[in-house]
Amino acid sequence: MKRSFKWEPAALMVLLISLGFWLVMNPAGKKLHPREQALTSEVRIGETRGVVEVTTDDAGSQRFRLLTRDGYESRDFTRAEFEAFFGAAITNDVADDRTNWLFRLLNITSWGSLVWIAIGFGGQALFSGRMFLQWLISERHKVSVITPAFWWFSLLGGICLFCYFVWRQDVVGVLGQSSGIVIYARNLRLIAKQRRREAKAARSDSAPGIEPEAKPARAGSLS
Repeated sequence: MKRSFKWEPAALMVLLISLGFWLVMNPAGKKLHPREQALTSEVRIGETRGVVEVTTDDAGSQRFRLLTRDGYESRDFTRAEFEAFFGAAITNDVADDRTNWLFRLLNITSWGSLVWIAIGFGGQALFSGRMFLQWLISERHKVSVITPAFWWFSLLGGICLFCYFVWRQDVVGVLGQSSGIVIYARNLRLIAKQRRREAKAARSDSAPGIEPEAKPARAGSLS
């Protein structure tokens, strides 16, 4: 009889991934209300996040304003005033909307950071891959099965994500992965020891010309 895979788990995965992306692109917190047709660039000052708003008045002059999620709204600054604080390079990027869309999406500031993003995505791919592997094998056998490959994927993915969270300075991620790495490595160690014991027992059973050692007679037994 042909065995079929359930579609519901895959659909649920897609739903959760979509929800996660929506939450990332629409972070929780107090909503900002920039002016209509204003250019905005995200900023972080200390523990506060917000945007720099750039508008153009009727005379063609640009006006800059800072809005934060804690409700603060600054006065309008002229371009010269804003540049005096932040420099010409940042002012040009904000005023001309030069911020790279990819940088915004990945929350990075340079092309070199893409190396760390790749490490993070690679670790997450291994982590997701281990679950797909375990799911497919379990569906094939119609019983929950955990193979050694599951632990290898977990270990390699955990190491990559640990490095990524260190770079992000994310203490929650670091704590989660540091404990997991030890557990994954320990399971692989136990599997290797079990295989060596089984191989040794198999060699002993198949070795020719070796008589089993006679057991000593117990005290009180009849001869």
